[in-house]
Amino acid sequence: METNQTLEQIQDFKGKYPKQLWYLFFSEMWERFCFYGMRGMLAVFMVNVLVMDEKTANLQYGATQAWVYAFTFIGGLFADKILGLRKSLFWGGILMIVGSVILAIDPKNFFFIGIGFTIVGTGFFKPNISSMVGQLYNDNDPRRDAGFSFFYMGVNLGALIGGYICIAVAEGSLWQSLVPENLRWNVGFGFAAVVMIISLLTFTQTQKSLGPIGLSPLVNVENSKKKGLEIATYIGSLLIIPVIIIMVANTVYTDYFMMIIGPASILYLFYEMKNFSTVENKKLLAALVFIIFSIFFWAFFEQSGGSLSLFAANNLNNEILGIQLSPNGVNNSANSFFVIGFAALVGLVWLWMAKRKIEPNTVIKFGLAFIFLAGGFWIFYYTKFFADLNGKTSLGIFTFGWFIITFGELCLSPIGMSAMTKLSPQKTQAVIMGMWFLASAYGQYFAGLLGANIAEASENSSNLEKLNTYADGYQQLAIYALIAGVVLLLISPLVKKLMQGVK
Repeated sequence: METNQTLEQIQDFKGKYPKQLWYLFFSEMWERFCFYGMRGMLAVFMVNVLVMDEKTANLQYGATQAWVYAFTFIGGLFADKILGLRKSLFWGGILMIVGSVILAIDPKNFFFIGIGFTIVGTGFFKPNISSMVGQLYNDNDPRRDAGFSFFYMGVNLGALIGGYICIAVAEGSLWQSLVPENLRWNVGFGFAAVVMIISLLTFTQTQKSLGPIGLSPLVNVENSKKKGLEIATYIGSLLIIPVIIIMVANTVYTDYFMMIIGPASILYLFYEMKNFSTVENKKLLAALVFIIFSIFFWAFFEQSGGSLSLFAANNLNNEILGIQLSPNGVNNSANSFFVIGFAALVGLVWLWMAKRKIEPNTVIKFGLAFIFLAGGFWIFYYTKFFADLNGKTSLGIFTFGWFIITFGELCLSPIGMSAMTKLSPQKTQAVIMGMWFLASAYGQYFAGLLGANIAEASENSSNLEKLNTYADGYQQLAIYALIAGVVLLLISPLVKKLMQGVK
């Protein structure tokens, strides 16, 4: 393995992808196994084990996931200013391992403690590995979108494996004879801890190939002061965990936090903008447009871990093409399965179109993403017409809805991450990437509110009535997604001007 490469040598790679992308791919893949495996278990665990009603479980799920993504802004900020991307990633991974182990030991009694460690850990891990991917490319490299699409395939490979296995173990539909019933949830959460260790080992054994990428920003600070700032960051992140635990357990505190963190992050961005040129600031405004619209996308998409998870558990049969599967396992992993199958292909399509100078710009891709999202939720609504008298409907048709939504995600998520790195100056890249994930936090938060409203409308209903209520809710989401897509297409000329030639 080559080491001590300069940034120019790394960025001057031959072929479609830099070799470092593979190392980051596998590290992210195992981290996403951990994250999505736990995500898929949350709502069902809260209803079945913590005995919450479905409305409360949706709100709790939204609050938990909102904190996960909100903390990426804070993690990105400390990476930019003190730790650097690499140390931030490693520290986040350690905290995620601790959280997963706590949940594996006693998920019922230590649930919020384990979630608290996982939230802070993900905040330090997630935005920084994406920022490192962006730095593998120079500013004008047309291969960047394809690289992020490939990296995104790694995200979803981990999500596919973890998203199905953890749920199937916890529900008892996988290895039923090997895992005692009273330990299924422990083993499900335990898988997350094991694979997170693999993720960190992958990163530590390959990080030398990254050259100067991700090193501490405090290169001109004396060593004793640098160490002091780093230690203070580690201690501070541990001290904030009890606060996170209290705020996640009480969703009203999450409401207050979400009212503050978004406006505060935008004000901070405006403060940073005084240090940049007019051209750079226009690009940052374009990034802000994408960030705001992504909130709406994730608010609908992230029904997957909340209302759609409960819909799958209660209202879907367990068979596709004669094969019996866990309905919620399919709900939690089908999207990832389709991303793996089509991410590289979509990335190659962008490259093919770029060579012929017909590739749509980022804002058009975002508009298409919402149109695909609308199509998928319309299919979720359409499942109601295939229900039996017990309120069970087709898992196959439901899965086709995820197939359609996948193309929307591929038009938005990897393209959005790529756009954040292209539109933001390097000095503030991790903060902008943190804001990108903060938008996901708002999406998760609103997803919980939307799911809670659907659940409340179906309270004390029969299973068939519940199916119809959930399906009608998804029809409304389809309409809203379509409207958002049309708006994006209409304002695309304005946003394109703000992007100052960035595609």
